[in-house]
Amino acid sequence: MKFDEVIAVRPKKSIYRDGDRVIKLFSRDYSKVDVLNEALNHARVEEVGLNVPEILEVSQTENNEWLIVTRYVEGKTLEQLMIENPKKIDEYLNLFVDLQMEMHSKRCYMLSRLKDKMSRKIDLTNLDESTKYELKTRLESMPKHDKLCHGDFNPSNIIIDKDGKAYILDWSHATQGNASADAARTYLLFSLAGKFELAEKYITLFCEKSQTDKKYVQLWLPIVAASQSVKGKESEKELLLSWINVSDFQ
Repeated sequence: MKFDEVIAVRPKKSIYRDGDRVIKLFSRDYSKVDVLNEALNHARVEEVGLNVPEILEVSQTENNEWLIVTRYVEGKTLEQLMIENPKKIDEYLNLFVDLQMEMHSKRCYMLSRLKDKMSRKIDLTNLDESTKYELKTRLESMPKHDKLCHGDFNPSNIIIDKDGKAYILDWSHATQGNASADAARTYLLFSLAGKFELAEKYITLFCEKSQTDKKYVQLWLPIVAASQSVKGKESEKELLLSWINVSDFQ
C-alpha cells in the first residue's frame, strides 16, 4: 500500500491514490467507531443502486491508524468543473440537483435516522437550554420521512468520469430522513463557503424540481445550523448563530 500521491488533506484524515484504489487514512486519535460507521454506511449505500465507488477494504496500519480503501474513479469533481467552466454553471447545477433528487428517491433502511442524529447534535451544542428546547420542538414537528440523505452533499463530493458518469462520494454522514433537511444542509454549505448567489440558485432550483415550498426547506435551517455549530469552527460562528436565532423565514 503506497501513500505517495496525495489527493486531498482534511482535518484528521488524508486521502491518497494508490493505482486503481483510493486510501482514506485517519489520524491515530480518530474514533474507531466513526471509521467503522463510515465504512458501514458506504457499504449499505452501495446496495441501493446509485453510482458509488465500491469499498474494498477496512484495516489498520502498523502505526494503528485506521484506513478505508475504495475503488478509484478517474475524473474531476463537479466543483472543479464549475470553477473551470463558469459559463456552464447552470448546466452543472441542474446535474447536481438531479443527482440529489435521484439519491432522495432511494431507501436505505439500515441507516441511522436523520431526526435522531439532529437531536443528538443539538444536545452537544453550546446553546442555552431555551434555544435547544425550541430547536428540538421544531425538529419533532417536522414530518418523518425515510429518504436517503447524504448529509454533506456538495459539488466536491461528486466525481464526473471521462464518460460523463457521476459518482457520489463520502457517505460518513448518511442517514434516512427528510429530503428538505438534506437540501437545507447543502444550502448551508454553499453559504458557509461564501457562495451566496450559488446557494440561492441551488435552493430555488431544488424547490422547483422537487415541487417543494421553499419556506419548508428554510424551516430546517436553524436545525442544520445548530448541527453544524458542533464542529466549533470560529470562522462559521457568526453566520451559524444568525440562522439559529431566526425563529422564522419569509
